[in-house]
Amino acid sequence: MKASELQLQELVTFEEGTLSLHGRRLVLHDVHAFAQFRKDLVESMGYEGARRVLTRFGMFWGQADAAAMKRIFDWEDTREWIMAGPRLHSLQGVARCRVRKIEVDERSGRFFMEVIWQNSGEAQEHLTELGKSDAPACWMLVGYASGYASFCLNREVYFVERRCRAAGARTCLAIGMDLESWGEELAPHLPYFKSVGIRDKIERLSAELKRKNRLLKRERKRARDLEKFRSSTGAEVRSRAMQKVLDLADRIARFDAAVLVTGETGVGKEVLARRIHANSARAKQSFVTVNCGALPETLLESELFGHTKGAFTGAVRDRRGLFEEGHRGTVFLDEIAELSPATQVKLLRALQEGEVVRLGENVPRKVDMRVIAATNRDLAAAIEDGAFREDLYYRLAVVEIEIPPLRTRPEDIPPLARHFAGTVGRRLKIAGLTLDATCLDYMMAYPWPGNIRELENAVERAALMSADGRILPEHLPPALLAPMQVAVSGGAAGVLSLGDLQERHIRNVLEMTGGNRAAAARMLGISPVTLWRKLRGDPIPRHL
Repeated sequence: MKASELQLQELVTFEEGTLSLHGRRLVLHDVHAFAQFRKDLVESMGYEGARRVLTRFGMFWGQADAAAMKRIFDWEDTREWIMAGPRLHSLQGVARCRVRKIEVDERSGRFFMEVIWQNSGEAQEHLTELGKSDAPACWMLVGYASGYASFCLNREVYFVERRCRAAGARTCLAIGMDLESWGEELAPHLPYFKSVGIRDKIERLSAELKRKNRLLKRERKRARDLEKFRSSTGAEVRSRAMQKVLDLADRIARFDAAVLVTGETGVGKEVLARRIHANSARAKQSFVTVNCGALPETLLESELFGHTKGAFTGAVRDRRGLFEEGHRGTVFLDEIAELSPATQVKLLRALQEGEVVRLGENVPRKVDMRVIAATNRDLAAAIEDGAFREDLYYRLAVVEIEIPPLRTRPEDIPPLARHFAGTVGRRLKIAGLTLDATCLDYMMAYPWPGNIRELENAVERAALMSADGRILPEHLPPALLAPMQVAVSGGAAGVLSLGDLQERHIRNVLEMTGGNRAAAARMLGISPVTLWRKLRGDPIPRHL
């Protein structure tokens, strides 16, 4: 790295409210304000005291910049590291710095440098508030140069100003040498530096900055990860539990391992599967979704593996299955626990051999696909009951990711609700649709048995009920506004169990839809099959 190649825009990050030099915060100061500060120092402390304060300030500043340059760049040549100090002064607008001569002998420790400061801002400050000086007055500049060079060489180096614009010269000139080379000539100037202990403090601060920079990088990575999720879903994720899920998904996305995504209905299993696909090497290929619980067994096999003409009644032509459609891409098997035992066997063979056989023929066809499966059921219990093959489970669950239900991460509810208000408003062409803040209390208190899909449907229902594009609590579904307690024996109040609450909510939605189960399933964000299963075995009122 050459000192002359340093560029301000590559060193300093400009953000609203913050300027930073690779993690070290900077603040812009007005020259006129600093001139007044210098005047106040002189009037309150005298020239000697003011010079001492400003020289030591400059020395600390110089050592901090030298430490930053060491932290940011690998300097093969100490001379270039030292030359970066004048370059920084020029970039910072302190003065136009020109090094006339520099000699560095690291073996003996000898150092000599002659530098010219043109249009020194510090000299201008002095002239503005204190008038012409009888002696050189660029105290901060000599302190900076001394601190910077001392840090680079790890020995005492001091600069003395020979001529100064504040004293009537056209430019300012300073000479810098190591302590031994100065000899007795430095004695009158040395008390103004008082630099003992500064280096240790600078090094501690530099080490702390490195630590904070590492933390900052991790936070920025997390922010980028969340931004990627936000770009695909539009919603912000605040909960630590969901952030861990996203971190794991991103970590395994680039590998072709099979993934099993578990979690309650409506938590976003397909959204996560699409995220894994988008971050994988297969991202440019197809993403094929198969709902294993929505089709009868024979039709599902045809959908998965394809069929030949005449394989069954209605098969009037050859048809590729979804596994072939997903060749080189990703196949998402939703509700995997609903597969029949026979289909499980065929799926296991397809995964093991990497090939499929269409219905009605015996010719195996090679397929290259990544499989992501999802279920809201407990597969371990299904295996114990004999309803799901253990060998298929281990084939599908190389990596298992469980998405937490929405009720366990309430901090995600407000951003999700606001996001859905925006998307619903655009879809329904309700200009400026907004969610009133009073709705959030009800939303945060509700357990959301249907999770994110139920939240989206609730916002859409409220949007339809709103009159002026503003969603108020009275527009929310009745279940969100109903009390969560029922009377129990002895007259006390008891909290509903999750199962009872889910049943009550389903029946409330059925009431709202006049007993239309298909409409109720859409509003709950579940399939009609799942709704039937939840109500199976329960006595349903005839009018429903």
